[in-house]
Amino acid sequence: MNQPRFGARDPLIILILLTLAFAGLCAIRLDFPAKLYFDEVHYIPAARQMLAGTAWKNAEHPPLAKEILVGLLALFGDRPLAWRIGPLIAASLTLFAFSRALWLASLRRAATIMFALLLATGFILFVQARIAMLDMFMVGFVALATWQFAAALRHPQRGRTHLVLTGIAMGAALACKWNAGPLVALPGLTFLVWRGWTARHRLLFAREGGPVPGVSLIEAGVWLGLLPIAVYAATFIPALWFAGGPFTHGNLFEVQKWMVELQESVRKPHPYQSQWYQWVTDSRAIWYLYEKIDGAQRGVMLIGNPFTMLAGLPAVLWCAWAGFFRKRADALAVFALYAVAIGTWIVAAKPIQFYYHYFLPSCFLLAALALALDALWNLRRRWAQGAVLLAMAASIGLFAWFYPILSAAPLHKKNAFTDYAWFKEWK
Repeated sequence: MNQPRFGARDPLIILILLTLAFAGLCAIRLDFPAKLYFDEVHYIPAARQMLAGTAWKNAEHPPLAKEILVGLLALFGDRPLAWRIGPLIAASLTLFAFSRALWLASLRRAATIMFALLLATGFILFVQARIAMLDMFMVGFVALATWQFAAALRHPQRGRTHLVLTGIAMGAALACKWNAGPLVALPGLTFLVWRGWTARHRLLFAREGGPVPGVSLIEAGVWLGLLPIAVYAATFIPALWFAGGPFTHGNLFEVQKWMVELQESVRKPHPYQSQWYQWVTDSRAIWYLYEKIDGAQRGVMLIGNPFTMLAGLPAVLWCAWAGFFRKRADALAVFALYAVAIGTWIVAAKPIQFYYHYFLPSCFLLAALALALDALWNLRRRWAQGAVLLAMAASIGLFAWFYPILSAAPLHKKNAFTDYAWFKEWK
């Protein structure tokens, strides 16, 4: 863990204000369009049927995110605000939690604030905050787990509590979508390697040494291994009383095998499908919506911020260099998270993939960019600081330009998409 530099102060208040501002911006026109769009046409009808007890839909995915949507429908009624308020809350949590994680890992005030701004203006978080899909809940719980694990390392005197919260959040993330799987394993592996390095004798039972003194490897295995599994399994409990639910296919283990088969059975080509290298180069967009609706021409386009998604790539490489050769643990952690998150999709057996699968990797890419910009600023050269200011202005400026097509705002003409679809693969 990095030690404080330059008397850095905790930017907690700034992060709270940025989170509230982001939530307020996301809330504008949250009920537009007033009908279901893109994958909402799958998940909201599924939530309706689950609420009515008539069918268990989208069985290829774990149940927690759908259960949250069911709860929101039960609380607020079946209307657009009820469909989308959950993703908005999860997105706000994501912004705050990931920013807190970077602060605890780096103790770099400027990097943390820049990360929050880059994440808020990176397009993907904003768009996913306003649509009832499963991904936003999964990413929210991953962000919470990352924050709590970083807190356990930074504040070992409260480490046990933070490890418990990490385990709960990891299990919840996995119970929303399996995409979180490889990342869920990282805290436990980190603890194992770190403790093995610092306490080679009595490895299983020693309480001395990192990363959390006072917690043995056996105990950490409970909080970071068994607890996530228990949380994941618990989310299937409602299905025990559901006629025609997944347990008609056998016990919990057999249900997982059946879900894998469902995942791998989707092979029909989709016009918006893409591959990981198209996500990395920001070259394949998805149009969630483009039609005349609610009295105006409206659209919602999913693509990453065209500046920060590309500028983040050399920043990831810089994090690898700084981690391995400058012993920057924060940079190394961000590099590892990005590598695992994108590597999952490079080797994934899922035949049909989409740009929104880059959601999690893009968050870590923006964290890498924030750390690289902070290092550039600290060169104390006028050109370097000017480049940092220009980069932040580009991120915010592009977000402002694309805002109408990210937020379903009324567009001035039928073919207004040409103002935003800069490349053939964005159309």
